[in-house]
Order: sequence, then structure tokens, then C-alpha cells
Amino acid sequence: MPEPDKKTVSRIVLATGNQGKVREMSQLLSGLVLDIVPQSEFDVPPADETGLTFIENAIIKARNAAHYTGLPAIADDSGIEVDALQGAPGIYSSRYAGASATDEKNREKLLADLQGIDESERTARFQCVIVYMQHENDPTPLVCQSAWEGRILFESLGVGGFGYDPVFYVPTHCCTSAELPKDEKNRISHRGQALQKLLASLKV
Repeated sequence: MPEPDKKTVSRIVLATGNQGKVREMSQLLSGLVLDIVPQSEFDVPPADETGLTFIENAIIKARNAAHYTGLPAIADDSGIEVDALQGAPGIYSSRYAGASATDEKNREKLLADLQGIDESERTARFQCVIVYMQHENDPTPLVCQSAWEGRILFESLGVGGFGYDPVFYVPTHCCTSAELPKDEKNRISHRGQALQKLLASLKV
């Protein structure tokens, strides 16, 4: 894929309706020469996430946003993989407890599904795939991926972040993702690392 220059990527639509992701990615992208606009400003309808992998769903979301806005698009698809559950919830993380489930309900289901599982067997990781598409028909989207290793606790701790952050224990920092300062979470998280790879590829 030819390296896009800064002029061609000066305005980009952020393809997500998840307000937690909007806040987090806005913080990660602040201070750049790019003008990042959330798709909500264009009334972009949500994409039908029919993919079977994080990569497929990220491309679907980026293509959907580019189609409705005519702008280059950045989309991420992320979730948590739990080894004791054979990688579940995986791509279904945001709807693990049902199509309209809240973060709390998803966490409750995860903890219920892990009931009786020893601490040593509760290993897990957050996965993130971020895709950049220059336009909806871009045949070679830029794809960046990163993982964040940890384990699932027996109860929620911390009030920061969103999603599964309160039950995801980070061994290197001896706390949950929800207890990390925002700047530190952005530095070490799956999304932060994947986004840094993307920005390095875009040279911004």
C-alpha cells in the first residue's frame, strides 16, 4: 500500500458508535495534525458486524463510515479473549450478554461463566485491530493489531475505563485496567499500542 501523505489524511472519520471508544481514541489522537471526526457527526448508521474475525469487522466498520461520509476512515474492532472459555467472548465481547447488553451485564455473564475456575486458569487478553481505509473501495486497507495480556478477576475493581476494564487484572501494574491512570492505560493498552502502530505507518 502506498504511504498516504498528511494532506490526504488531514480529516478522518472515526468509525465507532461506542462512546467509551470515542473518548479513549480522542485522547490518544489529541495533539495530532489530523482532524478526527466521530461518525456520529455525520449520522452514519451502525455497520452490520457480520465478520468472523476482528479484522473483518474493523474493515466492515471503516468501509461503512467511508461510504456515508466520503472521508478516509479509522475503525477498530476489539474484545477480550479468555483462555478458559476457548477465546470467548472474542468478537462478541460487546454483546456477550445479548444484543443490547450493558457493560455491567457483559461483565456479570463473564464472571458467571468463569465461576469455579481457579485464578491460575483465568488468563485472558484484550485484542485490538485498527484499520485505516482511504476510501470505501480501498483494496489494501492498512491493518494494525496489538494484544494486552492479563487475567480475569473474581469481581470488579475500579471505576475508570469501560467494558471489561474493571475485571481485567494487569499483572505488570498490580491493578485492573479500570484502576490505571488514563495516560498510563493509553500507553500500554491493546488499543493504544495498535493506534501507535497505525500512526507510525501514517507518519503523523
